[in-house]
Amino acid sequence: MSHDANWAPLPPTSTGLRGRCPRCGQGHLFKGFLSMRPSCEVCGLDYSFADPGDGPAFFVMCFGCIPSIALAVWIETSFQPPFWVHLLISLPFLLLTCLAPMRPLKGWLVASQYFYKAGPGKVDKGASSPDDGQNGG
Repeated sequence: MSHDANWAPLPPTSTGLRGRCPRCGQGHLFKGFLSMRPSCEVCGLDYSFADPGDGPAFFVMCFGCIPSIALAVWIETSFQPPFWVHLLISLPFLLLTCLAPMRPLKGWLVASQYFYKAGPGKVDKGASSPDDGQNGG
């Protein structure tokens, strides 16, 4: 996952939001809507380092689902429309605000992991903790 001397670091916003390889900026990250490719078809970067987890879904829920549901509740309480109105207004708005940003957010998180060399957390065995008795108190 280290940056090679042959490749200039590319910002995660320019590569990830477009679904491009975080190293070369040319290859594709995705083989489907959200499924990742095993590696870049241009530079060969192995994407096994990428683990965005639930990050994209969390951001979409906070910034997409909550306003969409608030709109649907407001329409219902203000106008009490028939069900088909929600099918024409609320459902498309919900799909647009929840599905459209999912892929760019996942790409951005994967590109950020590469750019900032993110990895799993490690415990430093040599570090002393405040409660290990070495503070004299």
